[in-house]
Amino acid sequence: QVQLVESGGGLVQAGGSLRLSCAASGRTFSSYTMGWFRQAPGKEREFVAAISWSGGSTLYVDSVKGRFTISRDNIKNTWYLQMNSLQSEDTAVYYCAASSQGSTWYVPAPPYEYDYWGQGAQVTVSS
Repeated sequence: QVQLVESGGGLVQAGGSLRLSCAASGRTFSSYTMGWFRQAPGKEREFVAAISWSGGSTLYVDSVKGRFTISRDNIKNTWYLQMNSLQSEDTAVYYCAASSQGSTWYVPAPPYEYDYWGQGAQVTVSS
């Protein structure tokens, strides 16, 4: 059974940092694009960042560029989202996801292109 489990969420003050982790089990995801999404109350799920299977290509939503960094460790079957300079607008439930639709150069963003999802981790930024 495939499982994606997020960890590292919590409460932080504006300007602070958090690192989210997503540990996968049940299969290897070394050939998958790995992504992060978020959903704030009353809003649709939003793409945040993704990384190609090799780690050579990344994609970020404009609002997090320069503040968030996505990375992966294929040996550990785990990927990460380092979040710096957090703002109140970053408050949301963060979901990790895996997509079989990507390639070395194509990093998918739409949620429908992702096959597996984690259960979500709450990130709350207080101002």
